[in-house]
Amino acid sequence: MSSQGTNDLEFTVRTIAQTSVDNEREFSELDAVVGDGDLGHSLARGFEVVLADWDSFDRASPSVFLKKIALVISQRVGGTSGPLWGTAFLRAAGAVNDRTELTGDDAVAMLRAAAEGIKTRGKSDLGDKTLLDALIPMTDALERELHGARHEDAAELARSAASAARGAAEATTPMQAMRGRPSYTGERSIGSPDAGAMAVAVIAESVADAWAARA
Repeated sequence: MSSQGTNDLEFTVRTIAQTSVDNEREFSELDAVVGDGDLGHSLARGFEVVLADWDSFDRASPSVFLKKIALVISQRVGGTSGPLWGTAFLRAAGAVNDRTELTGDDAVAMLRAAAEGIKTRGKSDLGDKTLLDALIPMTDALERELHGARHEDAAELARSAASAARGAAEATTPMQAMRGRPSYTGERSIGSPDAGAMAVAVIAESVADAWAARA
């Protein structure tokens, strides 16, 4: 991938992978409150392979690159996270299937496609207290800022998206989980934020920090 937009994609994916590995313990502790506590372990083991095999991935196009990442995640991330995160990357790849260069609108399209894939695979939606409750508001914020009057640069856009993700993730605290292992606990899931949503927020913040440092 030679264009700036596709280099940006590679930079972002690597940051997501490194953040998932670095926050293994935090993500697992969040998940252990009402889940099975394996979120951090599952993501870390899969993204460790992504980082280890980084130089071997086919970079013929953004879509091809993302499909390779999706394959690793689907095969190496355990539990329910593997199918969901693998589907997210695969659907993101499909959103830019015919693209050789990427724009901000493509980033929004990839995130929208990822969310739709997670909805379908997880039989979940906004308000069910899942990672979608951070991912969708984050995408909405990115799209608003991208087309707003302020014309922020990439680092500022990433920061706005991260702020939205954090606020939305924390807003899952009073919700009752309707999907996944936390839903088995019923009302006991009320009072703590969703681990998947918080993971999205932490990852978004790391991406924003990385973009700021890169700038």
